[in-house]
Amino acid sequence: MNSDMTVPCDQGFINIRVGAIILKDGKFLMVGNERSDYLYSVGGRVKFGETAQEAVIREVFEETGVKMEIDRLGFIHENYFIGDSPAKAGKLIYEISFFFYMKVPDDFSPVSDSFTEDDSKEYLTWISPNEKRQFYPEFFRTELLHPTDSVRHFLTDER
Repeated sequence: MNSDMTVPCDQGFINIRVGAIILKDGKFLMVGNERSDYLYSVGGRVKFGETAQEAVIREVFEETGVKMEIDRLGFIHENYFIGDSPAKAGKLIYEISFFFYMKVPDDFSPVSDSFTEDDSKEYLTWISPNEKRQFYPEFFRTELLHPTDSVRHFLTDER
């Protein structure tokens, strides 16, 4: 099996990640886990040797049990943040993410059987952009209210 595209760099890590934008009835699907108090997009790290498109299809299937097609690339996100998983706690992470709008089947009924890298059970939840809970990426709050066909670039720097 190919390794995740997480590379140690200096005192931190570089991640290459994909995220799925799964919209239905004015809400979007996010993931949480028993260790964190925030939600994050369906998706995960690209594995060495696969494309971002292959990775998002694989990740959606792993996290929802449904094989979906890509509609289009929506966002590229550069993100500097401090890690909170046990293996990366307190470490600076530079992450490049590709967020793809997915073609959601009418009968979409996701099932979560996935776990985080530190074996915390994950769960799926539908939320609206005005949800009070903390979720990432934060730009979903405004950008998913009025989706466009253009690809947008965002930079978040929480160093």
